[in-house]
Amino acid sequence: MSAPGRLVLGALPDPVLRTLGHFERAFGAVIRLTVPAREPGAADEVLYATPGFDRVTGGPWPSDTFQPPGGPELEVQVAQADQAPPGTVCEALTPSLDLAFEAAREIQFFTSELSERFEEINLLYSISETLGSTLDMDSGARKILGEVRDVMGAKRGSLWVHNTADDALHLAAQVGEDGRVAPLSPDDPDAITSMVFREGRAIIASRRPTTAERERGAGGDSFLSVPIRYSPGSGESRTVGVINLIGRLDGGRFSAANQKLLAAIASQVGAAIENNRLVRESLSKERMAREMELSHDLQMKLLPAVEKFEAADVAARVQPTEQVGGDFYQLFALPGDRVGVMLGDVSLHGFPSALIMTLTMSAAGIYAREAESPAEVLRKLDDALGEELATTEMYLTTFYGVIDPAAGVLVYANAGHPHAFAVHSDGSYERLTATDPPLGFAGPDAYHEGSIAWHGSDDLLLLFTDGLPDSLPRRTPPAGEALVLDTVVRSRFGSPREIVDALFKLSAEGEGPPVGDDRTALVLRL
Repeated sequence: MSAPGRLVLGALPDPVLRTLGHFERAFGAVIRLTVPAREPGAADEVLYATPGFDRVTGGPWPSDTFQPPGGPELEVQVAQADQAPPGTVCEALTPSLDLAFEAAREIQFFTSELSERFEEINLLYSISETLGSTLDMDSGARKILGEVRDVMGAKRGSLWVHNTADDALHLAAQVGEDGRVAPLSPDDPDAITSMVFREGRAIIASRRPTTAERERGAGGDSFLSVPIRYSPGSGESRTVGVINLIGRLDGGRFSAANQKLLAAIASQVGAAIENNRLVRESLSKERMAREMELSHDLQMKLLPAVEKFEAADVAARVQPTEQVGGDFYQLFALPGDRVGVMLGDVSLHGFPSALIMTLTMSAAGIYAREAESPAEVLRKLDDALGEELATTEMYLTTFYGVIDPAAGVLVYANAGHPHAFAVHSDGSYERLTATDPPLGFAGPDAYHEGSIAWHGSDDLLLLFTDGLPDSLPRRTPPAGEALVLDTVVRSRFGSPREIVDALFKLSAEGEGPPVGDDRTALVLRL
């Protein structure tokens, strides 16, 4: 439902209203959403306005436009924000609203026949959020079953998943009264669950009443059983499990509407079950090489394309020692023509560090635009990742610097990253030393900042991870980090790309340690 007093005209979907409300609360934002007038002199159609919007003076305000699927072009304006610049809030709000409209459209596909049943629509939202936020199918399945049982007024529910290893249906979760827990054969002729799995179609049936039930004039429990199907992008869909609801609290029978809702839920659960199965198999079988290759491609696509970054001349390269790794870099075009540069190195390497790397990049993309300083960005990152780093027993060295060409200064925060340098046109260089321990080790009083003068295009920012110097030739001096710096100083008048190519050419000729580490280098010139 929309918030009273805020929706001026029209009916915005709940995800959109929640997104607008979140930005109002999180940033103290004053927002208006309109349909721009098509005719000269005509007034814009206001869809949403924060109370007091019309009393804010000093326009024009930061604005952006987007077009939701199947709808007219919309304009969002941010007149005021307490926690971040209005322009930054507007830039973040526009894609969030676009995604919110898209989510509303997708959910409507499943709930068009149930639009008047508010509890059931909320159920689909909740299940989607549960499946999207957990990798633990056991706890996720129990939570989903509990919500389904409550909305449909069922006495108990069960979720069965097919295991191809023993060709049996195993109980993944149950809620309510205890039922069968032993595995079921798909060929069991007496089990409704097995029949639904074999035939791939839903069943609404009723159990025969007991003698006591017949004496008081009551019927047997109604039984709703729906197959869980997985539909890949290509190929035929297949049944991967069964969801059961047994008995209604009101003594009635499950309806066709109940069946349709449970089928919509089963389609979401099916994709989650299949993803969970693929992860388990990929970790336990030798075919993981292909899975990791795909993960490598995806991870590389998460890194920003330096050739499309217009705020500076940048070159960067990441070479994981395995298919995926924990090295990463981020680039940010910040207000006032400032440039933000981040490089990080997750301890260990391989798939676990790649997960930390992905989480860090996602969080950094938000905090770099929210926070006022590099130290505040690292503080927020540590708060967001601290529990995950502690659980995985990993840590993360991170350098984040912001170059302000107008002020001629580089301000940075360095969480334990040893290889960060400013290289000057006269061949000298400065090490941008660590200001704090790595993320995962720093305490509540971290983080701090350092700064150096920045001389425009005369200076180079050089960042690399320890895998690069460790892989270089060590037969004659200079070696390791000294060889990296010597190479950059000699090539300092070349382009950043030429410098990075020279470093990795040396790395390819190197001997490297017995157990390699991810290699990353970034060179930036304004």
